[in-house]
Amino acid sequence: MATEETLVLIKPDGVARGLTGAILARVEAKGYSLVDLRLVEPDRARLEQHYAEHAGKPFYEPLVEFMMSGPSVAIRLAGNRVIEGFRSLAGTTDPTTAAPGTIRGDLGRDWGLKVQQNLVHGSDSPESAVRELQIWFG
Repeated sequence: MATEETLVLIKPDGVARGLTGAILARVEAKGYSLVDLRLVEPDRARLEQHYAEHAGKPFYEPLVEFMMSGPSVAIRLAGNRVIEGFRSLAGTTDPTTAAPGTIRGDLGRDWGLKVQQNLVHGSDSPESAVRELQIWFG
């Protein structure tokens, strides 16, 4: 069984609402391994590097501003098919339409047009995971 790694971020809204433990419990209950975990307050340079593919899009600046609004938890997560599995566990990006049983479906709140406030981020591919883990963990 091949093990892969991914980056998971618990975003500022998840940290501010005290959901870090609940989110980590779901990840661990799924059987994934926490390889590294850090409470971080990312600066603009790190976020611009992380979200580089979205530069110029209408949601880019509000997303960067939101991610600088408070601490996040950066997690290096490992497990079999962890990238696909965590994204399924997280649910769709819009908490209103995320399925019950997912992190966003059960814990997310509808912030109107502020879909970036959706509790978590997970890498979307093995290539993104390698790039994002380097940005957040060196």
